[in-house]
Amino acid sequence: MDLVKGMVVISKAGRDKGYPLAVVGFDGDSVLVADGGERPLARPKKKNPKHLARTNKTVQVDGVSDKALRAALKASESRGDES
Repeated sequence: MDLVKGMVVISKAGRDKGYPLAVVGFDGDSVLVADGGERPLARPKKKNPKHLARTNKTVQVDGVSDKALRAALKASESRGDES
């Protein structure tokens, strides 16, 4: 399964290890991720795809606020993690 915009992923490396993030874009070979808090949509983090665990959950990332993204990630986390 390839990474797609809106997919919920879990960080496997870095100081955000274990946290759910949403894929918001791509930059060459890197993936841009945000969580609506530490990493707002306006300032996504660039991550190596090898450092992300895929889930089969998605959230809306276009036209949403950081608050809505945080709520969507929290809701997807509470339904159980499949990584």
